[in-house]
Formats: sequence, C-alpha cells, structure tokens
Amino acid sequence: MNLFFRLLYIFLFSKRRTKVGLLETARTPFRVYPSDLDILRHMNNGKYFSLQDLARVDYMIRAEVAQALDKNGWYPVVVAETIQFKKSLELFEKFEIHSRVICWDEKYFVLEHQFVANKEVKAYGLIKARFLKKAGGTVTPQEIVTASGTTDPSPPVPAHVQTWLQSSQEHSEHLGLKR
Repeated sequence: MNLFFRLLYIFLFSKRRTKVGLLETARTPFRVYPSDLDILRHMNNGKYFSLQDLARVDYMIRAEVAQALDKNGWYPVVVAETIQFKKSLELFEKFEIHSRVICWDEKYFVLEHQFVANKEVKAYGLIKARFLKKAGGTVTPQEIVTASGTTDPSPPVPAHVQTWLQSSQEHSEHLGLKR
C-alpha cells in the first residue's frame, strides 16, 4: 500500500515540478518509512528496486516522455537491473533518487539511479530498459528520443556500463533468454 500512495503522489505532483530534458538528471525526493525496513531496521534491499521504478515514472513525466507513451500506446519494460550498496538508508531519513539516461543504442536505454542522502551516494542502480507497443512490437529508442523533443545523439557508453551490458548479455545467453 505504501508504494501505491507514493505512486499517487508522483502522479499528482510530478507535472508541477521542474521539467527536465531527456539527458538531464531528475531528482525525486523520498523518505524511509517503517514499511520500507527489513529486520535489521534499515531500508530493505527490495525497496530500492521498487523506488527506482517510481523515480523513473517521475523522470518520464518531467522529461515529457510519459505523454508520448500514453498517446502512442507504448510502455517501458526493464530488461536487466543491478544495484550496488554503499551505506544503509535509515528510518525516516530523507533522500533523493537522481535518475538519468546514460546512453542508448538501437534497442535499449541504460539509466542510472543514485540514492543520495546528505550529499552522499548511498546506493547506485543501473537499469537496461526497452519500450514495447500495446498493439504488439517494439519501439526504438530513437522513437522515444524524437518524441521527447531531443535531437541529441546518445552519449558515449562509459566503460563500467559497457562491462555490465556485456556481462548481462553473456548471462542472458547462458540462461537461454532472448534479448
């Protein structure tokens, strides 16, 4: 239920917040609530992934991508994700998730999410995502980029992202997953 109220909050207030460009960072504020905690009384590792989803909704609304998705019957899906933890987020601690697109190719976008509290990165997530059509088929990243009003090419792929993408691809192939 906690995530439902957070999602409702995002839908109500993201349109009123500062717009961001597709290649800019969206900062989405959160607070750690009792329902976010695990048995050790810090934020449960699974909540990080769920909150990244909410931060991406905020980002897509503020980057004016959500409107294009709705208009065209497109929707995003996460293909792979990973997270690295540096320090725990504690009960009632305020933090922001800094979300941005790192790069894209002919099929996928790669985004990062930084969990920042007191100007310190507490966790870092990487997401590989693509877009599909409700009527069937795929949407290219270029179609999303164009719909956002951006004409910029993809930024270069950082070395650590390239390593992660390659490892993810090899793992998918090992498991027999089509990617």
